Amino acid sequence: MAKEVPAKRINLISLKIVKEGSLLYDIRRLSTPMEAAGLGKLFLEDLDREQVLVCCLDNKNQPVSISIVSTGTLNSSLIHPREVFKTAILSNAASIILFHNHPSGDPDPSQEDINISKRLIEAGNIIGIELLDHIVIGADDSYCSLKDRNLI
Repeated sequence: MAKEVPAKRINLISLKIVKEGSLLYDIRRLSTPMEAAGLGKLFLEDLDREQVLVCCLDNKNQPVSISIVSTGTLNSSLIHPREVFKTAILSNAASIILFHNHPSGDPDPSQEDINISKRLIEAGNIIGIELLDHIVIGADDSYCSLKDRNLI
């Protein structure tokens, strides 16, 4: 006699983005890494631990949303593609720029920064959202664009 398997309850959900505020930024369209880095610095400069942000862009490279992906420690932060692209998908983004800071002030990317960028490019290719750049914010207006350095 076969044992009867009990029914499984499945949750019915809906996902929504909640706008927590807004920021007036004087550059409407991000055309260069320097313009993008200026936006990232508004959020990441002078933090005492690493933080990762995703900036979601429309088809004209205009920012539509910015979201914190991860807050880490003094010298590391966990970045996973699903967390990065969750906001991008919900924001109907055509592309994204990833920002994170180095509290040490040195914006040179680590090998792990390069590796995660390549992983995000692969994931973005699958779902149709391009990673335009990964910008590391340092101290005293310093930054590093991985795209400018041909690291991605």
